[in-house]
Amino acid sequence: MTLNEWALDSGLNLGIDEAAIPLSNESRMAAAILGLDPLYIANEGKLLAAVPATESAVALEVLRAHPLGHHAAVIGEVVLNADTPRVHLRTELGSSRIIDMPVGEQLPRIC
Repeated sequence: MTLNEWALDSGLNLGIDEAAIPLSNESRMAAAILGLDPLYIANEGKLLAAVPATESAVALEVLRAHPLGHHAAVIGEVVLNADTPRVHLRTELGSSRIIDMPVGEQLPRIC
């Protein structure tokens, strides 16, 4: 939701890389079992920061030096040529999908 708010407020597209998102195997598996998308599950106590690309290495070094920041990662980039501000996810399979704002309550997708 935060990334969508940033995209809408800035008028820019944001591209994120699914493989770069620090998500534990336990969380990934629990979400899969419950039929939930990890990107739409509440995740309290996390930091999301927009940092110039030229400063990302320094930001990561500082964040990773703190015990709670050892999983800090660059997960995406700002795409300047936005027709419609959106968040695009590059999936681990190489495809792309739009990450929309959450609507209503997330319910498990159990088939």
